[in-house]
Amino acid sequence: MKLLKIPVLAMAALVLAMVAPVWAQEAADVGAVAEVAAEATFDAVSAVNETAYAIDNMFLLLGAILVLFMQAGFAMVESGFNQAKNTVNILFKNLMDLCIGMILFFIIGYGLMYPGDGGNGFLAFGQFGIGGIGADVAEAGALAPQVDWLFQVAFAATAATIVSGAVAGRLKFSAYLVYSAIITAIIYPISGYWKWGGGWLDQLGFYDFAGSLVVHSVGGFAALAGAIVLGPRIGRFGKDGKSRAIPGHNLPIAALGVFILLIGWFGFNPGSQLAIVGKDNTDAVMLIAVNTLLAAGAGGFIAMVTTWIMHKKPDLTMAGNGVLGGLVGITANCDGVDNVEAIVIGAVAGVLVCLGVKLLDKLKIDDTVGAFPVHGLCGVWGGIAVAIFGSYDGCSSQAIGEYGNWVAQLTGSIVIPIWAFATMFILFLILKKTGMLRVSKEEELRGLDIGEHGEEAYNGFQIFTTN
Repeated sequence: MKLLKIPVLAMAALVLAMVAPVWAQEAADVGAVAEVAAEATFDAVSAVNETAYAIDNMFLLLGAILVLFMQAGFAMVESGFNQAKNTVNILFKNLMDLCIGMILFFIIGYGLMYPGDGGNGFLAFGQFGIGGIGADVAEAGALAPQVDWLFQVAFAATAATIVSGAVAGRLKFSAYLVYSAIITAIIYPISGYWKWGGGWLDQLGFYDFAGSLVVHSVGGFAALAGAIVLGPRIGRFGKDGKSRAIPGHNLPIAALGVFILLIGWFGFNPGSQLAIVGKDNTDAVMLIAVNTLLAAGAGGFIAMVTTWIMHKKPDLTMAGNGVLGGLVGITANCDGVDNVEAIVIGAVAGVLVCLGVKLLDKLKIDDTVGAFPVHGLCGVWGGIAVAIFGSYDGCSSQAIGEYGNWVAQLTGSIVIPIWAFATMFILFLILKKTGMLRVSKEEELRGLDIGEHGEEAYNGFQIFTTN
C-alpha cells in the first residue's frame, strides 16, 4: 500500500504544478480587473462631481446676471417716478453704483464680508481681491470663488442703488459717488459678514436667506438717513406743511422697471440656494420661486386695495411699490414657508408700503420713490416674519432659551437697520456740513441733468415742470 501511495502523490504533485500557474494567472487577472473597476468607478464619480460642479456654478452665474440686470429695473423705476429734468442724473447714478461697487467690492468689500476663519464676529478682514481659482469638485456644493464674488457684488450694488431714488432731484452727483463708495466697500460688507460671513448674528442663530435685512433694510435705512439730512425737494411741502405730490414723468417706464425687478428677483431668491443639482436642491429652488411670485402678487394686490380704500382710487405707483415690498418681505424666508404663508407675508408688506408712505408725509420726509417703505420697513418685516412663519429652527442654542428664534430675529431686525441708518446719517451730515451734499436752488429748479451733467434725456423736447 505504501508503494502504491508514492505514485499517486507524485501524480498529484505533477497536476498541482501544472495547474498552479493557471490559478496564479487567474488571480492576477482578477486583481487587475478589480483595479480597473476601481479606477473606472473613481473616474465616473469624478465625472459626476465635475458635472455637478459645472451645473451649480452655471446656475449661480445666471442668478448673478439676473441680479445685475435688476440695476436696469431700479433705473427705470427711479427715473419714471421722478421728473424728466433729472433722468440723466438718475441713470448715471445707477451706472456708477455698478462701476464703483464692482471695483471697491473686489478690492476690499469681499475681504470684509468673507474674512474666513479667525474673525472676531464683528469685524475682520480676509484678503484683498477674490483669491484662488476654482474649488475642490469632490466637495458637495463647491463653488468657484469667482462666481461667488459675482453673485455677492450684484447684491452689494443692489444695496447701494436703493438710495438713489430716495434722494433724487437735489443731491450732488459727487456726494452720491462718495456715498456709493462707502456703502459698497465698508457698510454693506460688514453687516453681510455678521450673517453670511459667519459673524456674531449668524452665531446667534439669526436667519436671513437672501437679504431682506442684510441687503434691503441696509439700503432702505440708508435712504431714510439721506432723505432726512438732505431735506425735501423745493415745493414738496407747502408753507402750511401739507404734502404736495410731484408726479413722476413716465409711469410706463416705471412699470417696466417693476417688471424687470420682478424677473431679476428670480436670480436674487432662487439663486441664493447656491446649488440646483440633486432633488433636495431642485425642490428648494422651485419652492423659493413659487413663494417669491406669490408674495409679489399679494403685495401688489393688497397695496392697490389699500390705496383704493384710502384715496377712493387705485394707484399704479403704490401697486408697483407693493409688488416690490412683497418681494422684499419674502426674501428672508422664501425657502422656509409654504405657499399660503408666502401670500400672507406679501400681503402684510403691501399694507406696510402704503402706511409707510403716509408716515413719511406726516413727518415731512421726502422719499421720492418710497425706498424706505419698500426696502426698509418691508425688510424689517421679512426678518420678523422668519420667527412667525415657516419651519426654520436654527436657534436651538440653550443660551437664548425657548424663544431663541424671536431673540435672534429681533436682534438682527434692530441692529442691522440701526447700523445702516447711523453710519449713513453721519456720512450725509459730514457732506452737508462741508457743503458737498445738495445742489443750489437754481440747479434744482432747472434740473440736475443740465446743472450737473450738461446733458438732457429728452433732447429736442420741451420739458414742463411743476416747480
